Amino acid sequence: MIKRSYPLLLALLSALSSASVYSRLPDPMAVHWDLAGNPNGWMPRAVGAFFMPVFMLVLWQFMRLAPRIDPRAPKGPSLPAAYETIIASTLLLLVACHGIILALALGVPVPIGRVVPALVGALFVALGIAMPRLQPNWWYGIRTPWTLSDDHVWSRTHRLAGYSMALAGCVMIVAALVLPASLGIPVVIGAIAAAVIGPVVHSYLAWRRAH
Repeated sequence: MIKRSYPLLLALLSALSSASVYSRLPDPMAVHWDLAGNPNGWMPRAVGAFFMPVFMLVLWQFMRLAPRIDPRAPKGPSLPAAYETIIASTLLLLVACHGIILALALGVPVPIGRVVPALVGALFVALGIAMPRLQPNWWYGIRTPWTLSDDHVWSRTHRLAGYSMALAGCVMIVAALVLPASLGIPVVIGAIAAAVIGPVVHSYLAWRRAH
Protein backbone atom coordinates (compact mmCIF):
# COMPACT_ATOMS: atom_id res chain seq x y z
CA MET A 1 0.00 0.00 0.00
CA ILE A 2 2.82 2.40 0.89
CA LYS A 3 4.63 1.67 -2.38
CA ARG A 4 1.46 2.36 -4.34
CA SER A 5 0.49 5.55 -2.51
CA TYR A 6 3.67 7.44 -1.61
CA PRO A 7 4.10 9.04 -5.08
CA LEU A 8 0.54 10.35 -4.84
CA LEU A 9 1.31 11.72 -1.38
CA LEU A 10 4.48 13.42 -2.62
CA ALA A 11 2.65 15.01 -5.54
CA LEU A 12 -0.21 16.07 -3.27
CA LEU A 13 2.23 17.58 -0.76
CA SER A 14 3.91 19.54 -3.57
CA ALA A 15 0.56 20.74 -4.94
CA LEU A 16 -0.64 21.79 -1.49
CA SER A 17 2.61 23.68 -0.93
CA SER A 18 2.00 25.59 -4.16
CA ALA A 19 -1.63 26.28 -3.26
CA SER A 20 -0.70 27.59 0.18
CA VAL A 21 1.59 30.29 -1.26
CA TYR A 22 -0.09 30.74 -4.65
CA SER A 23 -1.25 34.32 -4.01
CA ARG A 24 2.32 35.34 -3.10
CA LEU A 25 3.95 33.89 -6.21
CA PRO A 26 4.97 36.29 -9.00
CA ASP A 27 3.36 36.05 -12.42
CA PRO A 28 5.21 34.93 -14.45
CA MET A 29 7.46 32.96 -12.13
CA ALA A 30 11.00 31.78 -12.74
CA VAL A 31 11.38 28.01 -13.15
CA HIS A 32 14.92 27.72 -14.53
CA TRP A 33 18.26 29.27 -13.65
CA ASP A 34 21.77 29.29 -15.11
CA LEU A 35 24.84 28.03 -13.29
CA ALA A 36 25.35 31.46 -11.72
CA GLY A 37 21.87 31.41 -10.23
CA ASN A 38 20.33 33.90 -12.66
CA PRO A 39 16.78 33.08 -13.85
CA ASN A 40 16.58 32.34 -17.56
CA GLY A 41 13.22 30.57 -17.90
CA TRP A 42 9.73 31.57 -16.80
CA MET A 43 6.19 30.15 -16.79
CA PRO A 44 2.80 31.70 -16.05
CA ARG A 45 2.07 31.37 -12.34
CA ALA A 46 -0.85 28.98 -12.88
CA VAL A 47 1.46 26.64 -14.83
CA GLY A 48 4.70 27.04 -12.92
CA ALA A 49 3.10 26.50 -9.52
CA PHE A 50 1.64 23.10 -10.42
CA PHE A 51 3.77 21.85 -13.30
CA MET A 52 6.09 19.82 -11.10
CA PRO A 53 3.38 17.92 -9.16
CA VAL A 54 1.69 16.96 -12.45
CA PHE A 55 5.02 16.00 -14.01
CA MET A 56 5.78 13.81 -10.99
CA LEU A 57 2.56 11.87 -11.49
CA VAL A 58 3.19 11.40 -15.22
CA LEU A 59 6.79 10.31 -14.64
CA TRP A 60 5.73 7.94 -11.86
CA GLN A 61 3.20 6.24 -14.10
CA PHE A 62 5.76 5.86 -16.89
CA MET A 63 8.41 4.47 -14.56
CA ARG A 64 5.98 1.91 -13.17
CA LEU A 65 4.62 0.94 -16.57
CA ALA A 66 7.97 0.57 -18.35
CA PRO A 67 9.11 -2.63 -16.55
CA ARG A 68 5.70 -4.22 -17.01
CA ILE A 69 5.93 -4.01 -20.80
CA ASP A 70 9.60 -5.02 -20.85
CA PRO A 71 9.99 -8.65 -22.00
CA ARG A 72 13.21 -8.97 -19.99
CA ALA A 73 12.10 -7.39 -16.73
CA PRO A 74 10.95 -9.68 -13.89
CA LYS A 75 7.18 -9.99 -13.69
CA GLY A 76 5.11 -10.00 -10.52
CA PRO A 77 2.52 -8.10 -8.51
CA SER A 78 5.11 -5.59 -7.32
CA LEU A 79 8.29 -4.12 -8.74
CA PRO A 80 11.70 -5.31 -7.47
CA ALA A 81 13.34 -3.28 -4.73
CA ALA A 82 15.94 -1.83 -7.09
CA TYR A 83 13.23 -0.33 -9.30
CA GLU A 84 11.45 1.06 -6.28
CA THR A 85 14.68 2.71 -5.11
CA ILE A 86 15.14 4.38 -8.49
CA ILE A 87 11.54 5.60 -8.57
CA ALA A 88 11.57 6.89 -4.99
CA SER A 89 14.91 8.71 -5.29
CA THR A 90 13.87 10.34 -8.58
CA LEU A 91 10.57 11.57 -7.17
CA LEU A 92 12.23 12.88 -4.01
CA LEU A 93 14.66 14.87 -6.16
CA LEU A 94 11.70 16.43 -8.00
CA VAL A 95 10.01 17.29 -4.69
CA ALA A 96 13.19 19.04 -3.56
CA CYS A 97 13.46 20.93 -6.86
CA HIS A 98 9.83 22.03 -6.54
CA GLY A 99 10.55 23.33 -3.06
CA ILE A 100 13.53 25.29 -4.39
CA ILE A 101 11.40 26.84 -7.16
CA LEU A 102 8.79 27.97 -4.64
CA ALA A 103 11.40 29.29 -2.22
CA LEU A 104 13.11 31.37 -4.89
CA ALA A 105 9.77 32.68 -6.14
CA LEU A 106 9.03 33.85 -2.59
CA GLY A 107 12.37 35.64 -2.36
CA VAL A 108 14.17 33.11 -0.18
CA PRO A 109 17.87 33.14 -1.12
CA VAL A 110 18.76 29.60 -2.20
CA PRO A 111 22.33 28.99 -3.46
CA ILE A 112 21.28 26.97 -6.52
CA GLY A 113 24.86 26.47 -7.67
CA ARG A 114 25.50 24.45 -4.50
CA VAL A 115 22.16 22.93 -3.56
CA VAL A 116 21.14 21.46 -6.92
CA PRO A 117 24.47 19.70 -7.64
CA ALA A 118 24.39 18.33 -4.09
CA LEU A 119 20.89 16.96 -4.67
CA VAL A 120 22.01 15.36 -7.93
CA GLY A 121 24.91 13.84 -6.01
CA ALA A 122 22.46 12.37 -3.50
CA LEU A 123 20.49 10.90 -6.41
CA PHE A 124 23.65 9.27 -7.75
CA VAL A 125 24.36 7.73 -4.34
CA ALA A 126 20.85 6.24 -4.34
CA LEU A 127 21.30 4.97 -7.91
CA GLY A 128 24.62 3.46 -6.90
CA ILE A 129 22.89 1.52 -4.14
CA ALA A 130 20.29 0.24 -6.63
CA MET A 131 22.63 -0.66 -9.51
CA PRO A 132 24.06 -3.98 -8.21
CA ARG A 133 20.53 -5.27 -7.55
CA LEU A 134 19.17 -4.24 -10.94
CA GLN A 135 18.20 -7.21 -13.07
CA PRO A 136 18.59 -7.23 -16.89
CA ASN A 137 15.98 -5.05 -18.60
CA TRP A 138 15.58 -2.64 -21.50
CA TRP A 139 14.74 0.53 -19.53
CA TYR A 140 17.06 1.12 -16.57
CA GLY A 141 20.75 0.68 -15.91
CA ILE A 142 23.82 0.39 -18.15
CA ARG A 143 22.08 -0.83 -21.31
CA THR A 144 24.79 -1.54 -23.84
CA PRO A 145 24.85 -4.24 -26.53
CA TRP A 146 27.25 -6.19 -24.32
CA THR A 147 25.26 -6.10 -21.07
CA LEU A 148 22.00 -6.88 -22.84
CA SER A 149 23.48 -9.87 -24.64
CA ASP A 150 25.14 -11.49 -21.60
CA ASP A 151 23.62 -11.60 -18.11
CA HIS A 152 27.03 -12.22 -16.54
CA VAL A 153 28.41 -9.08 -18.17
CA TRP A 154 25.30 -7.22 -16.97
CA SER A 155 25.92 -8.34 -13.39
CA ARG A 156 29.62 -7.44 -13.37
CA THR A 157 29.01 -4.09 -15.05
CA HIS A 158 26.32 -3.08 -12.59
CA ARG A 159 28.43 -4.01 -9.61
CA LEU A 160 31.04 -1.60 -10.93
CA ALA A 161 28.34 0.99 -11.72
CA GLY A 162 27.16 0.77 -8.12
CA TYR A 163 30.59 1.75 -6.83
CA SER A 164 31.23 4.39 -9.51
CA MET A 165 27.86 6.11 -9.12
CA ALA A 166 27.93 6.11 -5.32
CA LEU A 167 31.50 7.47 -5.34
CA ALA A 168 30.60 10.07 -7.96
CA GLY A 169 27.62 11.12 -5.87
CA CYS A 170 29.80 11.63 -2.81
CA VAL A 171 32.29 13.63 -4.87
CA MET A 172 29.47 15.80 -6.24
CA ILE A 173 28.09 16.50 -2.78
CA VAL A 174 31.49 17.48 -1.40
CA ALA A 175 32.36 19.55 -4.49
CA ALA A 176 29.02 21.36 -4.43
CA LEU A 177 29.24 22.22 -0.75
CA VAL A 178 32.97 22.95 -0.41
CA LEU A 179 34.48 24.11 -3.70
CA PRO A 180 33.82 27.48 -5.36
CA ALA A 181 31.16 27.29 -8.09
CA SER A 182 33.81 27.89 -10.76
CA LEU A 183 35.52 24.65 -9.70
CA GLY A 184 32.58 22.72 -8.31
CA ILE A 185 30.55 22.57 -11.54
CA PRO A 186 33.42 21.11 -13.65
CA VAL A 187 34.08 18.54 -10.91
CA VAL A 188 30.39 17.58 -10.90
CA ILE A 189 30.32 17.19 -14.68
CA GLY A 190 33.52 15.15 -14.60
CA ALA A 191 32.16 12.89 -11.86
CA ILE A 192 28.98 12.21 -13.83
CA ALA A 193 30.95 11.43 -16.98
CA ALA A 194 33.32 9.08 -15.16
CA ALA A 195 30.46 7.30 -13.37
CA VAL A 196 28.74 6.56 -16.68
CA ILE A 197 31.60 6.09 -19.14
CA GLY A 198 33.60 3.78 -16.87
CA PRO A 199 30.91 1.07 -16.63
CA VAL A 200 30.15 1.37 -20.37
CA VAL A 201 33.79 0.72 -21.27
CA HIS A 202 33.94 -2.07 -18.68
CA SER A 203 30.90 -3.75 -20.23
CA TYR A 204 32.69 -4.02 -23.57
CA LEU A 205 35.93 -5.29 -22.04
CA ALA A 206 34.06 -7.84 -19.90
CA TRP A 207 32.18 -9.05 -22.98
CA ARG A 208 35.41 -9.37 -24.98
CA ARG A 209 37.00 -11.46 -22.21
CA ALA A 210 33.93 -13.69 -22.00
CA HIS A 211 33.69 -14.22 -25.76
